[in-house]
Amino acid sequence: MTYSIKAVAEKTHLSIYTLRFYDKQGLLPFVSRNQSGYREFTDADLQLLHTITCLKNTGMKIADIRTYIEAVMVGPSTIPTRQQLLAAHREAILAEQRKILANLKEIDFKLNIYNAPKAAQIITAERQYAKAEKLANQLPDPYPELPVASEKVHRD
Repeated sequence: MTYSIKAVAEKTHLSIYTLRFYDKQGLLPFVSRNQSGYREFTDADLQLLHTITCLKNTGMKIADIRTYIEAVMVGPSTIPTRQQLLAAHREAILAEQRKILANLKEIDFKLNIYNAPKAAQIITAERQYAKAEKLANQLPDPYPELPVASEKVHRD
């Protein structure tokens, strides 16, 4: 079965523009053209396109994806090259995951503070510390004064 570029765009959720861009970048040498010059995709092409999308979505550069696809086109003799490319990319993804996890921990830490019953007291103490540190280092205080809470007047 074959698919038009429009059908592939719908199936893959990639725009026609993106598919054409990938083709111009040399990422789709496996896609054939029919007698009228239109791209005709097969199921095997969609599998390779899925791999390309995976690599792109995980941050691989177009040039590296092109190198990978060129190796795929050559055949099994390039398996070591493909392994090396994908192993390096995998390590880059894992490094990025570690950074994201560290950032997520900071976000969770802040959310835990904001969700704490004494959140306002904790934030006030942090703010006072930051202000004192600026003062101790003879730096201008960038924090605006907090409004003074008006006390409730009890009338008997």
